[in-house]
Amino acid sequence: MKNVTDYVTGCFSETYAEAREKFLAAAKECCARVESRVLEGYRGAQGEELAMDVARVSSQGASSAIVVISGTHGPEGFCGSGAQVSMLRDTELHTRLRELGTELVLIHANNPYGFSNLQRTNEHNVDLNRNNLDFSRPLQPNPRYKDVHDLQIPREWPPSAETRNRIAEYIRQHGELAYRSAVVQGQHTHPDGVFYAGTETSWSLRNLHQVLSSQSERVRIAAWIDIHTGLGPSGYAEKQSSFSENLPLTRKIWGEDVFSLEENNANSPPIRGTIMSIVSRAFPGAQTASIALEFGTLPWNVVSDNLRADHWRHRYGASLQPSLIEEIKKNVKDAFYVDSDLWRGMVLGQCRAAVMQAMYGIRALS
Repeated sequence: MKNVTDYVTGCFSETYAEAREKFLAAAKECCARVESRVLEGYRGAQGEELAMDVARVSSQGASSAIVVISGTHGPEGFCGSGAQVSMLRDTELHTRLRELGTELVLIHANNPYGFSNLQRTNEHNVDLNRNNLDFSRPLQPNPRYKDVHDLQIPREWPPSAETRNRIAEYIRQHGELAYRSAVVQGQHTHPDGVFYAGTETSWSLRNLHQVLSSQSERVRIAAWIDIHTGLGPSGYAEKQSSFSENLPLTRKIWGEDVFSLEENNANSPPIRGTIMSIVSRAFPGAQTASIALEFGTLPWNVVSDNLRADHWRHRYGASLQPSLIEEIKKNVKDAFYVDSDLWRGMVLGQCRAAVMQAMYGIRALS
């Protein structure tokens, strides 16, 4: 058991720099093909280079692909990176990929700035999972966000009794769903606000599309797994879909327990601009299926408060004591990564199961 525990713990990291080092070392060890896309003009928390790293495992020229992404929401990358490192070290998995003629594409640190600096958003405070929009067209407004902006990020932290009472009154008047929807669906009007969707396509999404499109001509079936944390019971993964066009195929591969955000039966209200549809655009001639694998960490009210505190730090942090800033950052990390061997083991097991389901689901469709 000790060896198993050591293996599990050894896949995970305490910093982005350590996670990147482990990912690249594991990729080299298994002879994966590696591509690195550096985020120019920014450095990490330790002064390190920031990059989206891509490792391709198994059959070059394969007609099917499984894409696994980590770090879309910054410190959620501690979870996803550990799973990806384990996949790179999993020789049995590689053998099955070769036998089935499927390529495994691991995209490490979709949001390297947020991963390194322990913030959910990117270098421009953009939530990448609200940013996948056609910015050449008029942006859909979120008119209720202006009513909740100062409630989400009040001038005082922790929030005063007055702020808490105003939130309770808003919910009493409009309902819990309306409040959560106003907060989380995405907005374009408050760059310092929560769930900011931006006004242009982010560096991460541009590069993500380019990475996938580079193999689009040969791929006929593609499965997408984006690893997330912060919602649901601790350690358990909910399979979520926010892209209705491929939902039937997605459920055929991963099962009827794939929850649709559009059907409003998942641990999240409907949102706009999720990155799931990128896989269909990147592989226009292919059958595609996509899930977010969402691992629970802490109770939602704790996760939400830790996120709000981090946005408060961004908005009012010029005069904050360094010790308070570090405390807020630690709480953000704790919201998305549970430092326990049991939790880490549950992550590795469920991520491997999701990849295996994708492999054999693809074979059944071929």
